[in-house]
Amino acid sequence: MEAKAIPIPATPGDLTAGINYFFAVLPDDEVRADIADIAERFRKSHRVNGIPVAVDNLHLGLCPMGKVERPKLPLEAALLAAAAKVQARGFQITLDSAMRFTAKDGQFPFVLCADGGSMQAALEVRKVIAAAQLEVGLRVSAVSSFMPHVTLQHAHLIDAIEESIPPIRWPVRDFVLIRTFFGHSRHEVVGRWPLACVTKEPVVDLLQEMADIPDLSGLPDGW
Repeated sequence: MEAKAIPIPATPGDLTAGINYFFAVLPDDEVRADIADIAERFRKSHRVNGIPVAVDNLHLGLCPMGKVERPKLPLEAALLAAAAKVQARGFQITLDSAMRFTAKDGQFPFVLCADGGSMQAALEVRKVIAAAQLEVGLRVSAVSSFMPHVTLQHAHLIDAIEESIPPIRWPVRDFVLIRTFFGHSRHEVVGRWPLACVTKEPVVDLLQEMADIPDLSGLPDGW
């Protein structure tokens, strides 16, 4: 299945320093509400203070923008071209735990983490996106170092947290390229590309197959 960008209006003007990009998958409105509800309950139960991620910005990051090594196109055009090359299967995300990540730039991200099956499926798509970026001159390092998660909040002081949560699941049918602006909370979706549908293998009912075998006991010997 060839991935095609779904046109989405982008901010006009020349790209300047302070703009970043990454590939991600986005939960639907119902899943966003479930994530926001868990985030609110954890903030109250653990008395977590900080800067919450806006509900509209909730996402699961798939792959960062690669480092420019052999530029063939302007940066954003290269990322769009790479995304159009991606051919990968859709998968299901299951978020089943909440935890505090190690401090980064003085902040302790509070996140919901995906389970092992989600991690493997998302990693395969991440590898495909990284390979597509390499074709347009952008190299992604540490491709296999990956823990898929949804960040809920950033704070200076969050006690160590790692707890199971009721699983939150959603089927991933597409991925997006997001443009961000340093110093601002605004995220812009630049493009969206479908992932191939996963066809389920037919379930074999062995008992039914055995029942359908014709009775050959009455046939003469040597039939």
